[in-house]
Amino acid sequence: ISILTMAIISINVFASTPISGGKFKNWESFMMQTEKGKVCFAQTKPVKRAPGSIKRKESRIFVSFRPNQNIRDEISVTSGHDYKTSSVTAKSGKNSFSFFSQKDFAWLLDEREEKNFIKVMKRATDLIITANMSNGAETTDHYSMMGFTKAYNTAKKTCGQ
Repeated sequence: ISILTMAIISINVFASTPISGGKFKNWESFMMQTEKGKVCFAQTKPVKRAPGSIKRKESRIFVSFRPNQNIRDEISVTSGHDYKTSSVTAKSGKNSFSFFSQKDFAWLLDEREEKNFIKVMKRATDLIITANMSNGAETTDHYSMMGFTKAYNTAKKTCGQ
């Protein structure tokens, strides 16, 4: 019985672990099964973070697809700290986007903004996220967009979007 129990636990743990769909320069695509169905996403970590004197968790940008919840092209960011309300901004060239935040994650306001942001990400070479911590200190994360389009297309295709 204990071997069977271990096998069932292993299957359940494995099912919730993200599986890489491929690494594309600075971006990677993943798929995982959750209790609400399949989730696919492309993600990256910053190539530079400032200031170095502030200790914080990892930063990331995600573009997610959750077909069973009718969610596609959902952009989210985390800078590794709790955000001060309405302080998260993404910039690439002349393009600027404001995010709304809750604790240590931030999202764009609606689907139109997400579509526009993805168009910018596909053309961009870099993207800068600036944010204020809940104590007011500013953080800046520099992201490379190299490999974004391939990682995005892989995540989108994996979830049948």
